[in-house]
Amino acid sequence: MQMSNIPFGTTDWSKIEPTHHKGETGSAIWRTQTFGGIRVRMVEYTPGYLADHWCVKGHILLVLDGELVTELEDGRVFTLKAGQSYQVADNAEPHRSRTETGAKLFIVD
Repeated sequence: MQMSNIPFGTTDWSKIEPTHHKGETGSAIWRTQTFGGIRVRMVEYTPGYLADHWCVKGHILLVLDGELVTELEDGRVFTLKAGQSYQVADNAEPHRSRTETGAKLFIVD
């Protein structure tokens, strides 16, 4: 990833307009900023959230609060708690998220 032509700035995430995305169950609330070709998001999953698709987009994801279960299409399952992260490349390993308790995430993609 090349980061260029991004002047120094700060973000008050509470002032970013949320967008709502329904899952197979539950929902995701995104607050999104874009810097050049880099998308940065603060995402909250409601308790009981299950993604409605297998994602092939690459991400760097940090769990800020709660617990996130990430399933890979090949059957592997990873449980992440606050302070843990994962990274995956574009088109590398289809994955989807779920949470029983809810989770707050910081995602760069």
